[in-house]
Amino acid sequence: MITFGEVAKHGRGWLPLIGVNALIGSAVTLALPTILGRSVDAIVAGTGYTRWLVVAAALIGLGIAASIVDAFAGAACVAETTAWLRHRLVRHVVRGGPGGTRDFETGDLVTRVSANATDAAQAGPAAVTAIAAIAPPLGSLVLLAVIDPWLAAAFFGGVLLVVLVLWTFAKRTADVSLAYQETQGRIAALLSESLTGIRTITAAGTTEREEGRILGLLPELHRNGVVTWRILARSGAQAAVVGPLVLVAVLAVGGLQLVAGNITAGELFAASQYAVLGAGLGNLTGVLGELARAKAGVQRSAEVIAIEPVAHGTLALPAGPGQLTFDGVSVVADGNVLLDNVNLDLPGGITIAVVGPSGAGKSVFAAVAARLRDPSTGQVSLDGVPLQAVSRRALRSAVGCAFERPQLVGRTVGEAIDPHAVSPVRTLAAARATHAHDFVSRLPDGYFTSLRKAPMSGGERQRLGLARAWPAGRLLVLDDATSSLDTATERQISRTLTEDRHHRTRLIVTHRPATAARADLVIWLDHGQVRAIAPHADLWHDTSYRAVFG
Repeated sequence: MITFGEVAKHGRGWLPLIGVNALIGSAVTLALPTILGRSVDAIVAGTGYTRWLVVAAALIGLGIAASIVDAFAGAACVAETTAWLRHRLVRHVVRGGPGGTRDFETGDLVTRVSANATDAAQAGPAAVTAIAAIAPPLGSLVLLAVIDPWLAAAFFGGVLLVVLVLWTFAKRTADVSLAYQETQGRIAALLSESLTGIRTITAAGTTEREEGRILGLLPELHRNGVVTWRILARSGAQAAVVGPLVLVAVLAVGGLQLVAGNITAGELFAASQYAVLGAGLGNLTGVLGELARAKAGVQRSAEVIAIEPVAHGTLALPAGPGQLTFDGVSVVADGNVLLDNVNLDLPGGITIAVVGPSGAGKSVFAAVAARLRDPSTGQVSLDGVPLQAVSRRALRSAVGCAFERPQLVGRTVGEAIDPHAVSPVRTLAAARATHAHDFVSRLPDGYFTSLRKAPMSGGERQRLGLARAWPAGRLLVLDDATSSLDTATERQISRTLTEDRHHRTRLIVTHRPATAARADLVIWLDHGQVRAIAPHADLWHDTSYRAVFG
């Protein structure tokens, strides 16, 4: 979990520097009216005013220097805190796996990591600035009391009104800022979803409808923005009214005291400047707005930090053929039973096809086998060791996964096959085994071709996904990973899989009867349950089984 205070304190050395500069600025602000007041009295007296003007100039120079340092320190603090927070957010998103991020839309997560993290990083500087901004009014009250108690009383009454305005502003802005950020996240989520399916949208001719669906949230965003500006305008107007009242009250009392001979002209001038400082509390609306946005950003970041990372054990896998055991495995999501009490003891080193109608639980079965999600009840073991007890490194080196629509990661085609760049020989071997080398060798720069610029069909992307999974030492899980391949290539890869010289267990989710026929065993799933497990030839006599393949 992450809190506002934790984010604010991460400024480390920058926050003290910001605080010191803020105090210097406050000290200059408080000292300058008194010095200028002394200058006025000296000018009236006709002597000794030069030294006061020099001191005033020095104070002004000190204030400018403090402002410059403060601006630099504030920017550096926000930049460092943003980097730290984004690192934590990305780490939780990645380590949370598919299960941890299931409750978040992709675009919304991107918004939280990018824009909201920057808002949250303002917490430290905004908090220090807000606290430091209290010093000038408090100091003004004390110094006015030193000049004349009646001046302090007039000032105090007006400042209370300004504080009331600020309190109301801060309370209203916090909720509106959170609503605004949440709406931004929803718009980003819809846009990301549409970009993923942009070809389908274009082909279906639903561009205008999709545009309306995404931009349909703009009125809500507009309303939140308008409410924010109305609150800001109302508070600014109230502060604009109360501020002059404070100044008029202090000047009125000061004028009477000047006539009575209780204060000098210079002290009246200083009192008027202190009254302006008190009225300047109204300018804190900008700082309070930053605090509200930072608080909302921290809250949205905290929801991501709350994602529990996938827990891994510390055990290594013993030597074994890749025997896969399902012991009372059930998966329930949102009240729907996806897998129902699956009990299987699958021999190692063979090819196993997983078939069934749409919604039968095939992908869930594959995900549980590869530990891309954990069962709600029961456990899955590989060579006698529960997957949850195996260390992350041992598990991912033993189990390889390929999917129907693989997401290729890396700068080059070679990195997409072997992200860890273990060796060019390993990359080439994986590409040849999955027949990806055939098209990669024809690319302009071969394996060094930029992944973004490499023209690839769906089948070629699948071959790269298969090549990435190929080095797994114990178990290959292929979730419809050959569906986009042409028949000839699919037959070649199926032969490679079934004649695997490494004798690994191959678990293949498929819709093709030819693939099932080449497997040693077929698991027939229906409504999350194992309906049968047998060779394809034995099951083919069942008309319901044949209906699975259309």
